[in-house]
Amino acid sequence: MSKRTAVITGMGVIAPGGVGTQAFWAQIAAGRTATRAITAFDAAGFRSRIAAECDFDPAAEGLSPQQIRKLDRAAQFAVVAAGEALLDSGIELTEELGERTGVTIGSAVGSTVSLEEEYVVVSDGGRHWTVDPRYAVPHLYDQLVPSGFAAEVAGQCGAGGPVSTISTGCTSGLDAVGHAAALIEEGSADVMVAGATEAPISPITVACFDAIKATSPNNDDPEHASKPFDRHRDGFVLGEGAAVFVLEESGAARRRGARIHAEIAGFANRGNAFHMTGLRPDGRELAEAITVALRRAHLDPTAVDYVNAHGSGTGQNDRHETAALKRSLGEHAYATPVSSIKSMVGHSLGSIGAIEIAACVLAIEHGVIPPTANLTTPDPDCDLDYVPRTARERRLRVALSVGSGFGGFQTAILLARPGTVAA
Repeated sequence: MSKRTAVITGMGVIAPGGVGTQAFWAQIAAGRTATRAITAFDAAGFRSRIAAECDFDPAAEGLSPQQIRKLDRAAQFAVVAAGEALLDSGIELTEELGERTGVTIGSAVGSTVSLEEEYVVVSDGGRHWTVDPRYAVPHLYDQLVPSGFAAEVAGQCGAGGPVSTISTGCTSGLDAVGHAAALIEEGSADVMVAGATEAPISPITVACFDAIKATSPNNDDPEHASKPFDRHRDGFVLGEGAAVFVLEESGAARRRGARIHAEIAGFANRGNAFHMTGLRPDGRELAEAITVALRRAHLDPTAVDYVNAHGSGTGQNDRHETAALKRSLGEHAYATPVSSIKSMVGHSLGSIGAIEIAACVLAIEHGVIPPTANLTTPDPDCDLDYVPRTARERRLRVALSVGSGFGGFQTAILLARPGTVAA
């Protein structure tokens, strides 16, 4: 009996710089940055006052007034991205197939915007310690629990299979897609709608990262503030957005004549059990995740044609990741192009891993590696090929996307051109 494998047949993306998969690809392939001064709220007084915001109009994207009122911004992203992915896949989720369809959505911080806004209302602007629940929206509980994201998407597509929310910090998007692929491989589902969403640009989130000085204070030049692997980087730039995929069992997808974007070739994650925000300089745990993902894909390190880096733009992360790539890929690390799209779309916490999977799939399809924007003065400790500033044409068979999250989460996923690994 041949091994079940998962393939991507549909994609939907909401990202800074453009709504929809095509707009997202045009943005990153051109090397354009979408980082700017925060407009979502008055950020005066904060250390970091910049972010990569999505120009998103829920009504224009087809959401009803009731949905707009009920759903947090992150949930709106997820519903719209899932709709695009389902349409792109061309799949018909009949009642029978719906029972074999699951949903996995990742998020690090849940409905942050709605919860903060509602607290301001029920506390009368923070003046009352004892809040007045009469002023809360009736669906406030739905915004409290991140599981609401997966539930909304499941309701949208009639999914009666396994439904879950994955929250593993900044690796949530990678882990959600990896978990979905595993459910297909083990036979628990035939179709999975999987990805991640995040809308964290709010005072409380900005304050959290201000407190640990993790975000860039380059408020005078937001367009060039996110500069992974550059000697003069000074922190990451907060972002928002979503990416959702339709995953199918490869045999079934081929039998229905589906267009297959890419195969999920291998996946692995590890924890470092080390420090909430700190990373071991040798990159051992991330390297182990990469090695295990390659082993599960039955691929040699030399099969990797491109690495989509976590590349957050902090010195600790960039050096840790560089060490991990050298440790796992060996000498091939020096011959492998690496780039970080966070230089253009910011770091959207739990959703960025899913958005980066979309970037890998599109890079494979178009034969173009998106660049690391703003990389002008390389850090001598980061001595790999980081594709500075300009996209590069390259035929790709296998792309590796990696993520690293607060709490010690380390994840690697391999995406392959159709026909590379699946039977």
